[in-house]
Amino acid sequence: MTAFAAELRAVAPSCGPVRLVAVDGHAGSGKTTFAGRLAAALGGAPVVHLDDLATHAEPFGWTERLRTQVLEPLAAGRDTGYRVYDWTLRRFASTAAVPLAPVVLVEGVGAGRRAVRPWLARLVWMELAAEDARRRGEERDGPALAEFWEGWARAESAHFAADPSRPYAGTTVDGVTGRISPNTVGEPSTSP
Repeated sequence: MTAFAAELRAVAPSCGPVRLVAVDGHAGSGKTTFAGRLAAALGGAPVVHLDDLATHAEPFGWTERLRTQVLEPLAAGRDTGYRVYDWTLRRFASTAAVPLAPVVLVEGVGAGRRAVRPWLARLVWMELAAEDARRRGEERDGPALAEFWEGWARAESAHFAADPSRPYAGTTVDGVTGRISPNTVGEPSTSP
């Protein structure tokens, strides 16, 4: 992971002075875990979680919020923050800070979508089949969210059919092991 972090620091900035790196993949594929490890390897890089910008009514309707609250301020060289959606209260209830940094990570389903790609220095795809990722997510979330997962799976499938991210990924990561695939940009990771 250290070599990959160094590689990302060396790429050209893509969003003003920032190297914006997206971590995308199916829900349950390991995006949040990988982004956390990568952020640590980058010395505490900020991570924007798209689950914080999505809502019940608009699971993929976060593009404008991401652009205005995060991307444009970073591109202008400013610290920023965004309003965080509370999934229990069903409203935006808090904020998260995003300090200006050499590398900022955006993680979540659709992070590499068409509207975000022009801002990206790198798109990382978590390689795990949709059905395996869903099974892992359902195990993580428990039976109380089974109905949510049913609806989510349909929405995610429709999203990726209309706006796939995987073909644009410069780096793929095995969603089971967390290792960077050797046939993509970035050195293979030895992290379990």
